[in-house]
Amino acid sequence: MRGIVMILMALDHASGFFNGDRIFADSVLLYESGSVFASDQFMTRWVTHICAPTFIFLTGTSIAISNAQRLQQGMSQSIIDRELWMRGVFIALLDICVFSLASGKPVLQVLYAIGVGMMLMVWLQRLGMRIVLIVAMVVLIGGELLLVVLWKPGGDVPIWLALTFAPVFTETYTVLYPAIPWLAMMMLGWVFGKWLMSKPLNALPVKRLLLVSGMVALVAFILIRGLNDYGNMFMLLEGNSIVQWLHVSKYPPSLSYTLLELGLMAIILTVLIQLESVAGVRHNGPVLVFGQTALFFYLAHFGVLALLRLVFDRGDLEMAYLMAFLALLMLYPVCRVYRKIKWQNPQSVLRFI
Repeated sequence: MRGIVMILMALDHASGFFNGDRIFADSVLLYESGSVFASDQFMTRWVTHICAPTFIFLTGTSIAISNAQRLQQGMSQSIIDRELWMRGVFIALLDICVFSLASGKPVLQVLYAIGVGMMLMVWLQRLGMRIVLIVAMVVLIGGELLLVVLWKPGGDVPIWLALTFAPVFTETYTVLYPAIPWLAMMMLGWVFGKWLMSKPLNALPVKRLLLVSGMVALVAFILIRGLNDYGNMFMLLEGNSIVQWLHVSKYPPSLSYTLLELGLMAIILTVLIQLESVAGVRHNGPVLVFGQTALFFYLAHFGVLALLRLVFDRGDLEMAYLMAFLALLMLYPVCRVYRKIKWQNPQSVLRFI
């Protein structure tokens, strides 16, 4: 699943590098009311919406599974917490330092949200599954209520609100991923991981939970989107076309966006679990390799796209698909080599990447 979203992410970023007509209007701050989108451009952008929620949810799941496995191996909780906190700091600093430097101004994107979330999970996971689940649901459901009081889209945003809840697009700095809504998705993933570790190794209960929760989330999305009021983060329907129904707010993530993307993720995971029992998993399959080297892939694919940009000019949507394909071809052998080196040196600095 993680490999799938890395491939989709590469397509989105290739579109940013090479597609002159790319759509980037996933927020009330970016969308001009009445705009009409070409369906192929819109769907290319929309299929990548699943990337960030899935990756952050699965980060929470990985934290829970990794912690349980390390405790079983005899590692102390304090060392586990320190490793998680250090990795969170490292990931957040990649956005604050490296990507901001490349952008010419502070730009806080998905790595900032992931890093801050990992640091906070060091303490949040001590609250237990039930409280973490309740807090996550309160944040996801009630976040818009808070923003209605504190945030006027397009107005001045205090830095503390930008870092936590409300995105900001200015000439001096940009916050695309305020930490708290994405932390709530990580918390949900952590609860799922804890639940997985508490059950026997049996795929049936897992598939049942994922399928039911996915269907419930999609039904809730239809209700909230159809009511066209609270839960849409000011991005209301302007008609009944498929494009309008799917054009939801990612910056910040609305409740309708979260329900749609995590619902789809749960159903896709159900299908993948079923396919695994039938077809198995190829150890060196590209999707698995990309998923097992996700952060390295994330960092490397920007470099590959930048190199391709030196050779190829910007064009149309077809150019974006071609460049994404070339980037993936170039990244696959590099990621395989990196995975081997990382596994052979589990205590090196590579464990953070």
